[in-house]
Amino acid sequence: MSRYEGEFVDTTLVEVSPRDGLQNESRIVSTAAKIELIRRSAAAGVRRIEAVSFVNGSRVPQMADAEAVMAGVPRTADISYAGLVFNDRGLDRALAAGVDEINVVVVATDTFSNRNQGCDTAEGVRRWFRLAERAAAAGLWRTVTIAAAFGCPFEGEVSKATVLDLISQVAEANPEEIALADTIGVGTPDQVRRLVHGLRTLAPAALPRCHFHNTRNTGYANAIAALEAGARVLDASIGGIGGCPFAPAATGNIATEDLLYTLDRMGIDTGVDIGKIIDTATWLGDTLGNPVPALLGRAGVFPGATR
Repeated sequence: MSRYEGEFVDTTLVEVSPRDGLQNESRIVSTAAKIELIRRSAAAGVRRIEAVSFVNGSRVPQMADAEAVMAGVPRTADISYAGLVFNDRGLDRALAAGVDEINVVVVATDTFSNRNQGCDTAEGVRRWFRLAERAAAAGLWRTVTIAAAFGCPFEGEVSKATVLDLISQVAEANPEEIALADTIGVGTPDQVRRLVHGLRTLAPAALPRCHFHNTRNTGYANAIAALEAGARVLDASIGGIGGCPFAPAATGNIATEDLLYTLDRMGIDTGVDIGKIIDTATWLGDTLGNPVPALLGRAGVFPGATR
């Protein structure tokens, strides 16, 4: 807990580099390297990690080894591992692999939904209901993410009314958490505030979460706007790597270390060690064969201490 603008704020970071970060990389990353990335994230103090995606390996080759990754991750009672799930087969795999959470995506537009998961939005909602029921019976934490909530690469603008209607629909399945995702990085802070306020009003029982990409350099401003509007969980990716294979030009997530710098300077304590994250980003760049896009590793923290 820390004090921010007169209120106590409990902010959780979900590290998504092992899943959303790596899924768009052209170079296949070894299972051992993925496990090491997860181990380093946990050692830095991250307690929620989106580790894998249970999707068709022929469509997303980076995620083909989900079971092997989950078999090798460090297991402690205070670390929760999430897997992305699109259908019943994916949930079967997730349950067998021993995930703690599932994240089910419902896309806000039919065109993107068909390209991303082979069904329209209405069918995506129906799938979510079925998966949520099964996951609840298995005792898993259930997150539903509304993707392309701030704009679609194929249909363009997505109206506030469309997103709010989807929030109302998915909330009926009683998720622990609803996430709003700016999948292609087109959102702005005013839009974020409106949608987060709507989420909190329509689904007060669900934890509000946001997922931002920095494609157009608005990701960090959007993250702070989300916190100001009442979001309590933010996704971030070490090094700022990531993107969606099915969304043109959907470049990197907001970088964990760059976001941590802002939060630390604001007095918002996430429990994550920024120095260890910077070191991991350097290691990750070496592993990928290219420097990561995050800026903090180049500029360094100010005034020079890591905490």
